[in-house]
Amino acid sequence: GLKTDEDLRIAFESGAKQITGGSIAVKDSETFMGWIEKHGSDKIILGADAMDEKVAVSGWLEESKEELIPFIQSYQVKGIQYVICTDISKDGMLEGPSFNLYSKIISSTESGIKLIASGGISTFDELPKLAEMGCEGTIIGKAIYENRISLKQLESYILSNG
Repeated sequence: GLKTDEDLRIAFESGAKQITGGSIAVKDSETFMGWIEKHGSDKIILGADAMDEKVAVSGWLEESKEELIPFIQSYQVKGIQYVICTDISKDGMLEGPSFNLYSKIISSTESGIKLIASGGISTFDELPKLAEMGCEGTIIGKAIYENRISLKQLESYILSNG
């Protein structure tokens, strides 16, 4: 929900190392690009939440006309490095992540993209598979809450791969 320069100032002054812009990148590209120019592409993450490879905005309440991969490519050309992609159809379902979608994003974008996979993570074994595909990171939610993945497993994984 970050929308203004003041929102970013507060986030960074409060200790955030990075922020994510999703809806703003669709609805107000000029402001989003200003953030990249002012703060650097290492601190600004493009949030590209999607349903059927179309970017969704406003807390997933609206589907935009933006096609997911061209949307990511357009910002990568402008300097974006980090992208969080949530497959809305998978989020919270514990049915496994969108391996095919993430593979397609990685193969369709310039090398160096730092893709953070989100949505559907259900078992620990999915994490190394996502890493091997080239995902920079993974967002895990419900699988932790429901004890399908333990914090101990994550700690061991991070320490052995960090």
